[in-house]
Amino acid sequence: MVTGGAAGIGRATATKMAESGARVAIGDIHAEKAVETAGEISEMVGREAARTGGKVIGKPLDVTDRDGFELFLDDVEAEFGPIDCLVNNAGVMLLGPIDEEERAATRAMIEVNLVGVINGTQAAMARMKPRHRGRIVNIASQAGKAGMAGGATYCATKFGVIGFSESVRAELKGTGVSISWVLPGLVNTELAAGLPDIPLMDLLSPDDIAMAVRAALTDGGSEIWVPARNQWLDAPVRLLPRSLRERVFALTGADKVLAEADSGRRKEYENRHSGLS
Repeated sequence: MVTGGAAGIGRATATKMAESGARVAIGDIHAEKAVETAGEISEMVGREAARTGGKVIGKPLDVTDRDGFELFLDDVEAEFGPIDCLVNNAGVMLLGPIDEEERAATRAMIEVNLVGVINGTQAAMARMKPRHRGRIVNIASQAGKAGMAGGATYCATKFGVIGFSESVRAELKGTGVSISWVLPGLVNTELAAGLPDIPLMDLLSPDDIAMAVRAALTDGGSEIWVPARNQWLDAPVRLLPRSLRERVFALTGADKVLAEADSGRRKEYENRHSGLS
C-alpha cells in the first residue's frame, strides 16, 4: 500500500512494485486521480504483472484521518488479503520564512508529513504484529538531517519522521515486523518545483526513490539515503564545529536549496496544498 500514490514518488513506487508482481493499493486524497493512476499503471505493466499476480487499485485516503486510514486498510485487505508492506509516502512542502508562514500551511505539513506517518505506522503495526511479518517504509528526506532556511516546518516534520522511525524500529525488535526510512535528496517532482539548481547536488528521478523502496523490501536495511554517497559525505561534516559546518553548507550551496525557491513557479502547488488539514 502506497500513500500519496497518485503522483511523483508514490506513483513511481506503485509502478515498480506492480512490475515486480505485487498487488498494489494506491491511497490518495485526490480519489479520482488515485483511480486514474491505478488504471494507467495496470495498463502500462500489462499481462506480465497479471501473470505473476500483480494488480493495482486506487482508493481515497486522507492520511490525517486515523479512522479513515483504518477503513482504507480494511477495504484493501478485504480485496487483497493481509498487508505485507505500507509505504508512508504522502507529504507536502510549503516554503518561506517561518515568521511569514500561514497557520494553515504549518498545520498541513505537520498533519500530513508527520501525523500521517504516525497514523499509518500505528494502523499497519496493529495488523502486522499478530502475524509476525510485514515491513513499513517511511519516506523522510535529507532535509530531516539538516535544518534549512526557508523550510523550517518542513524540515521539522522530516526530523520527526526520522526520530519516530528510529524509535519504532527499537519497539519492533523481535516481532518479525520491520521498518525502513528513506532519505531522498532533491527529487524531480511537483513538490520540488522552483527549487534552485545546485551544481553539487544531483536531481533525482522518482524512479530512483522507488528503487530504494524496493531494495528496502528485498534487502532490508533501516536508514536508506538516496543517493547513498550523501550519507558518507554527511557523516564527516557533522564532526566539524558548527561554524565550519555552516561554511561547508554555504560553499556547496546547500543552504540556499529551500531559501531561494522561486515562489512564482511554486505558487500553483503551494496554493493547492496549503489548505489541507
